[in-house]
Amino acid sequence: MPLRLSPKYRRNAQKILRFLSRNKKKISPLLILTHDYPDPDTLASACALQYLAQQGFGVDSHIVYGGIIGRMENRQMVKILKLPVHKLKPSDFKRFKHVALLDTQPGFQNNSLPSDVNPTIVIDQHTSVKKLRAGLSIVDTECGATSVLLAQALLLKKIPVPSPVATALVYGILSDTLNLYRADRPDVLQTYLDILHHSDLKALARIQNPSRSKKFFQTLARGVHRAHLFSDLVVSHLRFVENPDLVSQIADFLLTYQGANWVLVTGRFKGRGHVSLRASRVNANAGEILRSVSDRRGEAGGHDTVAGGSFCMGRQVSERKWRKAERQLVERLKKRLKIKQSGPLRFPFC
Repeated sequence: MPLRLSPKYRRNAQKILRFLSRNKKKISPLLILTHDYPDPDTLASACALQYLAQQGFGVDSHIVYGGIIGRMENRQMVKILKLPVHKLKPSDFKRFKHVALLDTQPGFQNNSLPSDVNPTIVIDQHTSVKKLRAGLSIVDTECGATSVLLAQALLLKKIPVPSPVATALVYGILSDTLNLYRADRPDVLQTYLDILHHSDLKALARIQNPSRSKKFFQTLARGVHRAHLFSDLVVSHLRFVENPDLVSQIADFLLTYQGANWVLVTGRFKGRGHVSLRASRVNANAGEILRSVSDRRGEAGGHDTVAGGSFCMGRQVSERKWRKAERQLVERLKKRLKIKQSGPLRFPFC
């Protein structure tokens, strides 16, 4: 099915194809790096780039991620679609001279790229925190999902798109655009419809509706029990979690509370505090707000209604210091949102 794009939106896809064509011998083999604790968008983007590079230009590649794949939907995605993704090894950066960084950028704190490694390719949808020096740099903050950029390049190349890659891209687009709620541009919706034609909807349904562990429900109960209210801001500190993805899942759930316009959830994992911020209103600028209340701007990012980040504490930090850091984050956010409520905490679900 042909991709119908205006010249303005076709430009990024053409840049990807042109770069791969001109540099195919030079960059092979290529290390494709997702952000840590990968989500559907970064996984789909990585697999799409791998397929495009190999089938379209003969470039060999290897996909790796830092952290773990924690969220059950993401595990199901990898398992059902048999995605060729691997846990990052320290030796990978010695084995591969060229790195493609997807759905993240140098300077962000959510990837495992060493500070002395300059990536060859950067394709992302988030606002940059520093000037990029990659051979190919594409940052489109209005595309809704990095998967859109890779899907457009695949479709423009006019090579057959296998069902697993197409299904991954469909899920990547859906997850990062909030089921197309954030798909503001006409080319995003058109790309979704074009790639949907090649996908497996039964596999997609299985991915989106996984069985959940006892630990998930225990964490959910803890998140609801500890949730407290500051005006229209719901805050919940999960403390230590089994994996960081639980933080974003609890934030998504708490945002469905009728009195919430904002939700902040924190969790502790391997010496880092993980943060998820959610907003119910369109154009809330959650990503910029979370960056503004973080100690370092590169430690947070996101979009209008969804944002996330993390901060380093260390593994031997006392409970008192953890609580102080979490409390200070909440106070900075309250100030940024101009919430002046004080007094005893309100626990709406207890």
